[in-house]
Amino acid sequence: MRARQGLRSAYLRRAPQTVATVATVLGLLTVVDALFAGDRHHARDIPRVLPVPASATATAVTFVAGLLLLRVAAGLRKRKRLAWRVSTAAASAMSIAPLFRAERRILEGVISLVLLALLVAARSRFVANCDPHSRWFAVRVVLQFTGAAFALGIAMTYLSAPTIGQPSIASRLREVAYAMVGADGPVQFRSERFSDVMHGTLLAITLVTVTAFVLLILRSSEPVARLTEEDEQQLRVLLAKQGERDSLGYFALRDDKSVVWSPTGKSAISYRVVLGVALASGDPIGDPEAWPGSIAAFRELVDSYGWTPAVIGCSELGATVFKREYGLNALALGDEAIVDSGSFCLEGRSMRGVRQAHNGADRAGYTLQIRRAHEIVPEELAELRAAAERWRGNGTERGFSMALSRLGSRADPQCVIVTANLGGELHGLLHFVPWGQDGLSLDLMRRDREADNGLNEFMLAGLFAGCRSLGVRQVSLNFAVFREALERGGRIGAGPVLRAWRGVLMFLSRWWQIESLYRFNVKFRGEWEPRFLSYPAARDLPRIAVAALEAEAFLVRPHRLMRLLGRGGAASSRIPDRYAVPRTPVGDVA
Repeated sequence: MRARQGLRSAYLRRAPQTVATVATVLGLLTVVDALFAGDRHHARDIPRVLPVPASATATAVTFVAGLLLLRVAAGLRKRKRLAWRVSTAAASAMSIAPLFRAERRILEGVISLVLLALLVAARSRFVANCDPHSRWFAVRVVLQFTGAAFALGIAMTYLSAPTIGQPSIASRLREVAYAMVGADGPVQFRSERFSDVMHGTLLAITLVTVTAFVLLILRSSEPVARLTEEDEQQLRVLLAKQGERDSLGYFALRDDKSVVWSPTGKSAISYRVVLGVALASGDPIGDPEAWPGSIAAFRELVDSYGWTPAVIGCSELGATVFKREYGLNALALGDEAIVDSGSFCLEGRSMRGVRQAHNGADRAGYTLQIRRAHEIVPEELAELRAAAERWRGNGTERGFSMALSRLGSRADPQCVIVTANLGGELHGLLHFVPWGQDGLSLDLMRRDREADNGLNEFMLAGLFAGCRSLGVRQVSLNFAVFREALERGGRIGAGPVLRAWRGVLMFLSRWWQIESLYRFNVKFRGEWEPRFLSYPAARDLPRIAVAALEAEAFLVRPHRLMRLLGRGGAASSRIPDRYAVPRTPVGDVA
């Protein structure tokens, strides 16, 4: 008995992956059957009344069914309840289908029975919710596609008098309805070719409609992330106590991030859902001893919606805790440059490039101002925001893990703004967010396109010199993606794999500032702090990469496409209240 229970427990732990694998095999067999079975059995399986070639119709229907089964398998892997229901119904139908075929497909029938047994045995494991809004959106799409198909079909029956006689409107509607499911109706056509085209077109619309319906009802929710006022206040309390642990901590206060809290309120994780991936950024906020609580809450939230978890830019400690508590693997993503302002000096051969840039801007007459945001009057802050927007041009405002995406807000009085002027006219600015009590983290670096080269170096060197008056000990600069590959791949003796990877990064640098940011950071001779990407499995990396690129605004889905796909703020799912700020105020927690 104990052995049986142990075996059942072991199966239930791996049930989603096991069932998804079997469903994937069945889907692949179905696709292969559609592509390579030819006319051996399709023609006999389909009624003779079909107005289109039976083998072509069977191939199309079987091929689409196989693809949909592969999509359902992906939903099973994420433990979605609706995917379990769909696949249970499909496995039941496919288990008895061979009994009615002219040629028995024994292998498909056996796999279907195995899949059905596995699904029934593991029904308790499939509890993840799909997007509730998508169900109604899917119904609307089906109604729209069906209406368009009927309109097109009716119009085609009147086109150039293709019918024999004068069938009634009711007969034409029945003909269209039959054609949409691949059957012959009561209307007779003068041209067999026209009949084939009409019926094939309407059947194709039906297959597209069914495909769209299944994809929509199975897709994960993608709620619009919003930081509530209560979440923001509680996060600021945590940052005041533990903010020095992570230079990315302050970026949790972005307006487009949501927060999940530990039961005690001592720790929180900020995240956003993109393309079904729950992207957390940086380490959890708060006391590391409370991180397991927030990670457990994050895991419960992710599992309840079938999202794919990922953490961008966590530290080595954060990656270790996520591995221990969540089982997430770690991939070295790059390094963050951190400069000790107390030891920074422009002297020496290694600082020659920065020194020349600084002296050149100084001789040109540029002047610096280094101020906290609360020291700048609102009118000047408005001018700085306008200048930053103007210098950005038509580019998209980028950032997620290492950007605040707001400048001069009253909510950020301790941010530091560095401005460079020439002849009383603004030519460059830097914006830094607090990093604990004695640190700064670079958020924004903008300059006039007509300004002299080296202006950014001039502003940073001036900031380092003025850090003592600000009470700042260390400054975090830009993030260098895959720094080690860029650095080691260019050395003598580097292996072919490393050289090839560096070549890919150099190629991508034509569009994204990968190599240039690394070169800029190297100039200041700071310390490198490694950052990691935490992820569940290697197969999830492509989806996570695309989601991260969209979150950082390197890829942007057009607004019209988002509306077409039914992704909008008003229609987004609502996160349950149990993941919100605990009722006990953070400041009162012992």
